[in-house]
Amino acid sequence: MFRIRRIFDDILPANTEALRQVSQILRDQFPALRASEVEKLPDLLKNPLKHRFKSILYVAENFKGLVKGFALLSFEPELRFCYLDYISTAKNITGGGIGGALYERLREESLLLDAIGIFFECLPDDPALCKDPVILKQNKARLKFYEKYGAFPIVGTAYETPVQEGDDNPPYLVFDPLDQPANLSRERARKIVRTILQNRYGDLCSPDYILKVVNSIQDDPVRLRSPRYLKSDVAGNPRRSFGSHHRKVALVVNDRHEIHHVREKGYVEAPVRIRSILKELERLSIFTTVPPKEYPEKHILAVHDAGYFHYLRRVCAALEAGKSVYPYVFPIRNATRPPKDLAVRAGYYCLDTFTPLNQNAYLAARRAVDCALTAADYLLAGNRLAYALVRPPGHHAEHRSFGGFCYFNNGAVAAQYLARYGRVAILDVDYHHGNGQQTIFYQRRDVLTLSIHGHPSFAYPYFSGFEDETGEGEGEGFNINIPLPESVDGEKYLKTLTRALKRIAFYAPDFLIVCLGLDTAKGDPTGTWTLHANDFSKAGQLIGQLRIPTVVVQEGGYRNRVLGVNCRHFFSGLWQGFYPVSKD
Repeated sequence: MFRIRRIFDDILPANTEALRQVSQILRDQFPALRASEVEKLPDLLKNPLKHRFKSILYVAENFKGLVKGFALLSFEPELRFCYLDYISTAKNITGGGIGGALYERLREESLLLDAIGIFFECLPDDPALCKDPVILKQNKARLKFYEKYGAFPIVGTAYETPVQEGDDNPPYLVFDPLDQPANLSRERARKIVRTILQNRYGDLCSPDYILKVVNSIQDDPVRLRSPRYLKSDVAGNPRRSFGSHHRKVALVVNDRHEIHHVREKGYVEAPVRIRSILKELERLSIFTTVPPKEYPEKHILAVHDAGYFHYLRRVCAALEAGKSVYPYVFPIRNATRPPKDLAVRAGYYCLDTFTPLNQNAYLAARRAVDCALTAADYLLAGNRLAYALVRPPGHHAEHRSFGGFCYFNNGAVAAQYLARYGRVAILDVDYHHGNGQQTIFYQRRDVLTLSIHGHPSFAYPYFSGFEDETGEGEGEGFNINIPLPESVDGEKYLKTLTRALKRIAFYAPDFLIVCLGLDTAKGDPTGTWTLHANDFSKAGQLIGQLRIPTVVVQEGGYRNRVLGVNCRHFFSGLWQGFYPVSKD
């Protein structure tokens, strides 16, 4: 078992260790590689402009962090092409689908970059160019592998001319057009080949050699070799389903949410909300439903107080079925001596008087966290978009308190989980301030928290969400509140969202958590704004255009008649923003 994840830099411990292992693979599998080439790998990731190419590194690792293989891809933004630098498994590891999984991930990444294709070198399968029969056999196997993806050597050029006369194994230049028409013009091919040779082999290839190879490209468009190992109707076959798996939105639904059903009149956080959303999402083909996995409690304890966590578990387990307890004693004057009776103690950990405890609140909330973590893991495994459709919601749950229908902060737990692998931003678009993640990450700079909400002078939670709450210590400047007035229409909201997204883009996170509240809709019983379905579509599109791997976590939204429709429009827009139609 392995997962594939992208390495962005060598700052975080998990990434530092992965880079160390990748470097060792390079030394083991490419012994002729100069030490300086291995050592510059971290700098390639951190300083793309310095090297002209943007470097993208993916590793295949098991869940203990053992790297089993890697692939390094370079993207040239002016000519919009990708170049495959390395793809390799670790020493003594063969097969298992690692190479194919890595290469498919690179193809998907290249499409997201709007590249015209991937170029790479592959040693020849011509006995006249490769004298060693053992190596020749290996070369044939590699070229056969790439034929499956529609990648073939460019023919009719002098690219495979040995740099030194008599050299063995001069490489082919292979082109994978990514299932697009392979209409690579002569002029563009010449520029690309010149760029490759100058940047990759400038110290080995003389200017005369480069000119000779570039001028040898005469065909317009260039020609690719015909399939040699696979029948023409088989070569390139994977493209029929290429990318479909990871391009889907991984949908994780809390399968235990209905056990938490508060039946008191007026309690709007009800199971019907999930059913309303699912009914509309079925109309879209962009989702793939995945089951939630179970995660240890340590992930919740990473963001919540242990005393609060254990209290919630104990008090819920002790309550009678069907009975709800509403906090009614709040020991604000002597918090060091909480009441002994568990039910009475509820106010010690609660923000308000309308979020009850019952026998299943803990179980349902715990499962909601599992869903958020499952969605995060799908992001790490390669999906760009994932959706934790959960209740109870979580964004009002603070480090040691519940409230606002929330018990555990699902989005914050997912953010903490992803922060081990890169910078995270949380965008809260619920009508009510995301006070939970604000307090949890208030003194940190590795998680940016941004909330657009009704002003606390009139909207829950009333005590936080003010503009001057900007973070403390290292977190100063990394908490952003944008409180808005009671009357907000779609136009004003989208302008505000656009401004907020510019701040997130400036922060340049590796992952984005969207706390999706649909209570900004017109007629929502808990809000005052007037957003319509098309506004949610545009909001989703704006967020998708960031093209940051994103976990969406469901928060509020209580007008059930339009809840699902608005959610469908949001995801339709998000999808269109993330996967725009190619320019070519």
